[in-house]
Amino acid sequence: MPANQFSSGDVIADRRADYARMLAEGGDFAAAAELIEQALEITPGWAAGWFRLGEYREKAALDTAADAYRQALALEPDDVFGARLKLALLGAEAIPDQPPSRYVEGLFDDYADRFDTALVEKLEYSVPSKLADLVALFAPFRNTVDLGCGTGLFGAEIRERTERLEGFDLSANMLAKADAKGLYDHLGQSDLSLSAEASGLFSTDLPKHRAYLVSAADVLMYLGSLETVFPLVQDLLAPAGLFAFSVEDAGAGEGYVLRDSLRYAHSESFIRGLLARYGLELLETRNTVIRMDAGKPINGILFLSKKPG
Repeated sequence: MPANQFSSGDVIADRRADYARMLAEGGDFAAAAELIEQALEITPGWAAGWFRLGEYREKAALDTAADAYRQALALEPDDVFGARLKLALLGAEAIPDQPPSRYVEGLFDDYADRFDTALVEKLEYSVPSKLADLVALFAPFRNTVDLGCGTGLFGAEIRERTERLEGFDLSANMLAKADAKGLYDHLGQSDLSLSAEASGLFSTDLPKHRAYLVSAADVLMYLGSLETVFPLVQDLLAPAGLFAFSVEDAGAGEGYVLRDSLRYAHSESFIRGLLARYGLELLETRNTVIRMDAGKPINGILFLSKKPG
């Protein structure tokens, strides 16, 4: 939850919420839930408080967690907290095809200042260098479009091997961090869950079929079914252009799953099916650990594909 949204606007309610947080940090989630309930009696319209109540109830194994998440969603229909994802994990709603854009945007806006340090140094994140290695034999590129560019980790890996480098991200704070590195010829805000016309990827100055490499390093786990992503990639790629990307590995199966991390994992067979449906030739896959999470390795798959031409 974005830290700047966790205030009720009432001093007494905030104090009780602080005590609840301390109880939760000590592992007493039932008591934390009781205290946040008291805070919500004072400020019943506090969406962030209802979401936090859902989290405490969930961790306390109380069957009323879904009620709290539903209330948070009713008060904040744009779902900046990801309540619908939580409801899906509880089995109270179907798994959505994609997460709320406001949730993903808020998540990374809040994460931007500590992103590089947390991801690379603490979580041993390695996808950008591994993707760059995957495409090295095909370099240099005339134009690379880095989808979900974040702070520019893949941009730093590919900059010397591409004449032009464009970066797009949903988070304005991430884009500001990328801009400060001076790696990109163009940076823009884009929502990959939208159609080509609404995505922000195309304009008079940014025509279709301009990219000789499209990258998506650890982006697709925030996009679920990917039904909007592959058409956008097709529109971006020049003939014979490459699409290099990573997914979290869902293991055996035909589709994708929503994990407790609120990220999606995709099976290899599911991705192969999408590549075939959108006419992209699969050149190579690599199974690898993409980062650590709570001390455990997260397994992923790197894909390199090519548009005919």
